[in-house]
Amino acid sequence: MTIISSKEFASNQEKYFDIALNEQIYVQRESDNVMFVLSRDKKEYLEPDDDLRRAITFDVLLERTYEDIHKMFASK
Repeated sequence: MTIISSKEFASNQEKYFDIALNEQIYVQRESDNVMFVLSRDKKEYLEPDDDLRRAITFDVLLERTYEDIHKMFASK
């Protein structure tokens, strides 16, 4: 098992995909402590966190954005 930063993964993707053929690679994003796993032989999912539980769907985001745009233009 190897843990690397998202910056390290971004700059050396081919290297870490090759390593993931034989061992698990954990990629951690420093800004919000999100982690994902590269693995060849099994699917492993990390448990949802509070950010995911608070997330909204794209449709809700789109609807709210339209509402905000209409309010901005109505006030001018």
